[in-house]
Amino acid sequence: MTDPATYFAPAKTNLGLSVLGVRPDGYHELHSLMVPLSVGDELTFRPAPALSLDCSGPYGAGLPTDGRNLVYRAARAYLDAAGVDAGVHITLTKRLPLASGLGGGSSDAATTLRALADLYPADLDLPALALTLGADVPFFLPAGPALAGGVGERLRPVTLPPAWLVLANPGSEVSAADAYRWLDESGEFSPTLNVPGIVRALEDGRELPYFNSLQPGVLSRHPEIEQTLVALADAGLHSVLMSGSGATCFGVARDAAQATAAAQSIQAQQPEWWVAAAQVGG
Repeated sequence: MTDPATYFAPAKTNLGLSVLGVRPDGYHELHSLMVPLSVGDELTFRPAPALSLDCSGPYGAGLPTDGRNLVYRAARAYLDAAGVDAGVHITLTKRLPLASGLGGGSSDAATTLRALADLYPADLDLPALALTLGADVPFFLPAGPALAGGVGERLRPVTLPPAWLVLANPGSEVSAADAYRWLDESGEFSPTLNVPGIVRALEDGRELPYFNSLQPGVLSRHPEIEQTLVALADAGLHSVLMSGSGATCFGVARDAAQATAAAQSIQAQQPEWWVAAAQVGG
C-alpha cells in the first residue's frame, strides 16, 4: 500500500449479552452473541515518516489525536511490535456516537491493525496484539457473527440468517465501566444465552429469546434509554434491546423496507437522536 487506502470499520451489537459473574482476576465472564453491522466508521491510511492522526466526521470533533486515542495506540503498538521505523498518517472519520455500546473504538483499533499489516507486513499474532488493546478488539479481525466467551476473547463463529435492525441513540454516553459496576452492585448475574433459540427465532421472524445483563442497571439510571426502547417498539420493531453497555438500543425488522421506514419515522420524531437502519453481518 503506497497510495492512501480507506477501510470500513463496522459497528457491532450483541444479540444477547450475558454476564455470568466476576472471575478471580476481577474481569467479567461473558457469554455474548456478537454481530457486525453495515454501519460504522471509516479510516484512511497514508504512508508517512512518522505516526499522526486526524479526526473528522459527525462525532470526530474534539477527539484526542495522541496516545489517548485507541486508534493511535493501535498504530503505535503495531509499528513497535513489527519494528517499523516509518509511520503512517491516519484520518478517522467518526460516524458512530461515542460511548454508545456499538464497539466503535474497538473496531477502529482492529481496522488500524489490519491496515498496518497490509502496509507493513510482519509475522505478528494480530489477535494477541488486539487483545492488549481491549477485550472486544479481536472480534473485529475480521468481524463476523461469533459467540464470545471469557472476557470476549474466546470467539466461535456462528452462522446467522439475514437480518435487519434499527439502531437508535438518544445522545447519551454510558461508561462501560459504570454499567458493569452497577451490575456488580446488584449481584444479578445471568445464565448462558440460548443461542440455537436466537438463531431459530431470527429464521422464523419471531421474538428473540435474548437479554442483556447490563440493561436493568443502566435503565434505572438513564430513563432516556427506556424511552428509546419504547420508540423502537412503537415503530413496529420487535425484540428491542439495549446494545452492549448502551446508550444505543435496537429493534429487529422484518426486512430492509421496514427497517428503513421505521428509522425514518423515529428520526422524524426525534431529530436530535442518532438513528440508522443496519444489516446484520454488514
